[in-house]
Amino acid sequence: MKLTVIGQWGGYPKAGEASTGYLLEHNGFKLLIDCGSGVLSHLQHHVEATDLDAVLLSHYHPDHVADIGVLQHALLIQYFLGKNKGTLPVYAHKEDQRGYDTITYKDLMKAHEYKADTSLSIGPFTVTFVKTRHPAPCYGMRIEADGKSLFYTADSAFKESFVSFGKDADVLLCECNFYGGMDASNAGHMTSLDAGNLAQKTNARKLILTHLPHFGELESLVTEAKTMYNGEVLLAKKDMKVDI
Repeated sequence: MKLTVIGQWGGYPKAGEASTGYLLEHNGFKLLIDCGSGVLSHLQHHVEATDLDAVLLSHYHPDHVADIGVLQHALLIQYFLGKNKGTLPVYAHKEDQRGYDTITYKDLMKAHEYKADTSLSIGPFTVTFVKTRHPAPCYGMRIEADGKSLFYTADSAFKESFVSFGKDADVLLCECNFYGGMDASNAGHMTSLDAGNLAQKTNARKLILTHLPHFGELESLVTEAKTMYNGEVLLAKKDMKVDI
């Protein structure tokens, strides 16, 4: 599997960058995970919108879904140009019915529901889900292919149930919206210390910090996470590529 960071900012994108979005590729299959503000623009540095085989959404906060509408328009325009290759499946939960109902668009994009106890086959990927602790209904996900695994926490405060769910993941893509010593749980987010603790408890082989804050020295997040975790810690950056 190859993971490309399209956007890594929490809340809103910094100038010239994007909020949450990740491209996961395996055996030629292209899966977009979340589609926040600015994601479509930066995605096109790597693949065209019509190259996507599926989209997977964690929840409906704008920093994770803001570009779904413009992705729909991109597919529509490419359809008129004769370049569309069919209906794009988008996998999402129904716990926000209004959000879910915005996904299906003409014959170009269609919503497919997942649930906490669902195991989905999306191309070469097997995906399972875990409910997170966040103000809006949100799901983390474990994505596996050919014996390799990615655990993406999406947005959440620390949960003990993550430990068994994410056990021995090759990569833990963990939200990190706050610095160590801050109270992140009331906001439904994690600190650098939470992320490091989760990586250590799950025995993750690599920790990538994402959903980053707009304040402070970001490299401090890595330093703080390393006080809790013995493995490699990376700070998510635009266009970063990681082989899993």
